[in-house]
Amino acid sequence: MPLLEAAAITKSYAGVRALRNASFELHEGEIHALIGENGAGKSTLIKIFTGAVQPDSGSLHINGLPVTTYDPAFSRALGVVAIYQQPSLFQQLTVAENVSLGLEEPGPWRRVNWRHRHERARDLLNRVGSTIHPGRIVESLSMPEQQLVEIARAIGANAKILILDEPTASLSESEVDQLFHVIRKLREQGVGMIYISHRLEEISSIADRVTVLRDGETISTQPMRDVSRDELIRLMVGRSLSAVFPKRDVPIGETVLDVQNLSSAELGVRDVSFTLRRGEILGLSGLMGSGRTEVARLLFGLVRADSGTILLRGKRISPASPSEAIRHGIAYVPEDRRQHGVILSMPLTANTTLASLETVAPSGLIDFAREHDITRTYVDRLGVKTASVFTEAGMLSGGNQQKLAIARWLATSPSVIILDEPTQGVDVGSKSEIHSLIVDLAEQGCAILMISSELPEILGMSDKIAVMHEGTIMAVLQRHQATQQSVLSLALGHAPAAEELH
Repeated sequence: MPLLEAAAITKSYAGVRALRNASFELHEGEIHALIGENGAGKSTLIKIFTGAVQPDSGSLHINGLPVTTYDPAFSRALGVVAIYQQPSLFQQLTVAENVSLGLEEPGPWRRVNWRHRHERARDLLNRVGSTIHPGRIVESLSMPEQQLVEIARAIGANAKILILDEPTASLSESEVDQLFHVIRKLREQGVGMIYISHRLEEISSIADRVTVLRDGETISTQPMRDVSRDELIRLMVGRSLSAVFPKRDVPIGETVLDVQNLSSAELGVRDVSFTLRRGEILGLSGLMGSGRTEVARLLFGLVRADSGTILLRGKRISPASPSEAIRHGIAYVPEDRRQHGVILSMPLTANTTLASLETVAPSGLIDFAREHDITRTYVDRLGVKTASVFTEAGMLSGGNQQKLAIARWLATSPSVIILDEPTQGVDVGSKSEIHSLIVDLAEQGCAILMISSELPEILGMSDKIAVMHEGTIMAVLQRHQATQQSVLSLALGHAPAAEELH
């Protein structure tokens, strides 16, 4: 008997069909991957499993019992727990306090048994292979440590069905290995897990079965060993993807940005030098913590450099703030689009013109017709899928939110665009669209600095690659020089052989 069985689930929002006769099942001790493009219906299906959303039709059984009450507390009582990409822990509380939430019986006169609370937290953490001290404050923990605390809390709540939504999006390779070790251990204990990820190579190594959603429908459910990555892509997007990295040859023009010996003790950046030309895509690679994003922050004026020079079209600049960088023609699409890229509660119109308000409000009053026209131009140009330009950004899929973040900065008519992890957390179809957009921007004369943790993206999209290690650039490789081995070797701090630079 399945732990969870959903049949013919249908759900619509304001006339838009999110799910159409979708089906899914999960067995005890199984890791079942759920994949699909953004907007395929994964989030809605998960919300139904956790009781946050009630379906319009269809049936859901958990542990063989029909679910008629859709309530998060009821779903948790049935053993359904979801762990999302961003842990939902109270940052100022201790590990033990976070683990105890929802597990201890409430009462106005009940005294806290701190010794028992710490012992239980320690026991639950041991069960997931963690030695985190229960007394540590959560904000001092790394992302993978916070995930382990959430998993420990789920085990304490007797979770039988664990939903993992993009759990590795911000983890390093070694941290992913640690998480997978915990997941396999839970599988041995009989926990059923629904694993959601855009990283198809991960799914191949961790999942027992895979279900593909497309346009709200269940397209296929197969044993993971029987399906290839190419077949998964075809099932997800409904067509074969001949090129995830649609790089085209673009004429390279004059030097737009010339950075020499840029340093910041505060950010750990030292003697960074590179040039960026019109129509060129410079990939900035390196391991996590190597200083890639810190360089972007210096260029965009979020932190002022201690020393070094920045020449923009031959003129020396020293941005002391983002507004000053914008005036110079530098745009920055940050890594975390939900926190810094778009404002989820605001409509597309306000998001698009936020960095160029002087064009729609030169006298201090917003010209809403002008704002509408600008937004419509970029929505059409970038292929943002939305019912209206007045739709809230939070209603868009991840890929379309990323396009909206890019639209905001294109509206400033920049000379240099810094893209930090431009396709992080988006599906393979949206990734291809964003890559095509990046090439289009280069073709239109933009100079692009692209920061990415994905080596295939760096190799597939860049005209040249600057590899960072411990705050400095080890070497700049031309496209024809770069291989996975050469880039990774530089990222690890190994000096390049002379022949690699010629």
